[in-house]
Amino acid sequence: MVCQGREGSVEYEFYSFLPRTKDYYKILEIDYDATMDAIRSNYLRLALKWHPDKQQGQNGATLKFQEINEAYKVLSDPVKRREYDVNGVCDVEDYNLIEYLHRFKGLILTCNGLGMGNAPRWY
Repeated sequence: MVCQGREGSVEYEFYSFLPRTKDYYKILEIDYDATMDAIRSNYLRLALKWHPDKQQGQNGATLKFQEINEAYKVLSDPVKRREYDVNGVCDVEDYNLIEYLHRFKGLILTCNGLGMGNAPRWY
């Protein structure tokens, strides 16, 4: 990771040692508030597309297929999905602004008071 500043660029070498988590929503090409039907249909579409028997000769097909299966196992189970949503790590540089806001729109709306329902005002 390189950060630009007034003094020049600074490299954070320790950042490369941190484990990178996978964004299961991006792997399955779905929105973060996708329904179970959308999760299942995209899983089936991608699993058929990246099945190693159909992608003979492509080295990364097996790894991609395994990622798709891993993502589906987590997102198709409501308990695992909730745990992933709460504890999953978000690497900010992996998202553009729109994706980042879409991913955390529930948290942003709640923090701004829009998702708090009938909670008393603080002012």
